[in-house]
Amino acid sequence: MKQLLKIWVLVAAMVMGGALPPQITGDSMAATQWSIQAKNKKKSKKDKKDKKDKKDKKKKNKKSNKSRDNQPQVSSLVSVPTIGSTATSPAAPQSAANPLLAVNIPAGTSNQVINYQAIRVNFNPSLRIPNCVAYELTATMVSMADAPDHEVRKNYNYARDNSVKSCPENWEYRGSGYSRGHMAPAMDMRWGKTPMKECFYMTNMCPQDTKLNNDHWRVLEEKVHRWAKRDKRLMVYTGPIMGKNPVRIGKDKQNIAVPDAFFKVVYAPEQGRAIAFIYDNKPCPGGISRYAVTVAEVERRTGLKFSSSIPKNQCKVEDWE
Repeated sequence: MKQLLKIWVLVAAMVMGGALPPQITGDSMAATQWSIQAKNKKKSKKDKKDKKDKKDKKKKNKKSNKSRDNQPQVSSLVSVPTIGSTATSPAAPQSAANPLLAVNIPAGTSNQVINYQAIRVNFNPSLRIPNCVAYELTATMVSMADAPDHEVRKNYNYARDNSVKSCPENWEYRGSGYSRGHMAPAMDMRWGKTPMKECFYMTNMCPQDTKLNNDHWRVLEEKVHRWAKRDKRLMVYTGPIMGKNPVRIGKDKQNIAVPDAFFKVVYAPEQGRAIAFIYDNKPCPGGISRYAVTVAEVERRTGLKFSSSIPKNQCKVEDWE
């Protein structure tokens, strides 16, 4: 059997055109030398492989860094998740961390500040509606909100925020003749599950004329959405303008105050541009230019004071369109 094996190896070596291993020929000194050469050859192969792996890793890291450099830039005040399924649980925009969203409420006005992930609500427990809702809207957020996999409105329901004692129940608006009007619109919050869920809390709602809500107010919201994409970053402030003796709805028809009108203030920090709008709480036909006012006018009508960084006397719709 050993003899046959030896003959088989001899034939194989001849076919392959290689030299016979010294273990076959019986030369012990040559066998040692052959073994050393084999080990060196094996080590040389391993070194070549390690060198190639290092080169591939370096190339991969370089490509990864280049890809990261090409990602869209986001405001330093807001951290936004990437587009896609990872947007389901973003780690980010903390509305409390943005000083531009702070609004001074008139002395003596009932107010509770609620910092949700993307919006800051100044809620009035006495009127059971917000005094003002503020949020930052970036071009990245808009791109995510408009992406094919954005959050879908029909998957979210109006809900009471149980952490807010005077927050209305959803059913309290039923049969009132008024819509649950979002102050921070769902359109701007579709980029993540948490912002979308929180914008449906009743702390973000005011009783709003249904036709206004579905028509010209919505047109204004769509314009702001597009402006954010163009200007890269906007601060948006929305809220009610109250009369002296507001109509009430809700439980026993006396709890939730109905605004006389609504305001929206829009500020583009990078461009140093600001504008405001006031719509009565009823159908308001015509273009947005009919309802454009200065930020100073909103402050006068509401008693609110916005950041001193915001220009207070600009009112040129043509600068925005």
